[in-house]
Amino acid sequence: MVHSAVADAVFHALANPTRRKVLEQLSVGPATVSELAARFDMQLPSFVQHLSVLERSRLVRSKKRGRVRTYEIAPERFTVVDDWLTARRQAWEARLDRFDQYVTQLKGKDSGP
Repeated sequence: MVHSAVADAVFHALANPTRRKVLEQLSVGPATVSELAARFDMQLPSFVQHLSVLERSRLVRSKKRGRVRTYEIAPERFTVVDDWLTARRQAWEARLDRFDQYVTQLKGKDSGP
């Protein structure tokens, strides 16, 4: 099972549409802070806070060369989301399978001898 604090941090980061758009942009390739911020109508300090949330959740990582900070996706962290969704999907599939068996059983009783 997914560790709760890790999953909480990842899902918190993904809960914001600005951060999801940043992740979509980074899925194409690394980008500098100014390249990422250019798409958004907000002050740079506010935008940098979004990047900080993404970095703390470890969905992205950054490198600094001189005065330029470049961000890139950290794909391994997305396994937290995949693991959580897979567990939920398996639970619901099992419930639906049991429900299907129950309905099939009821239909069999209705048709009678």
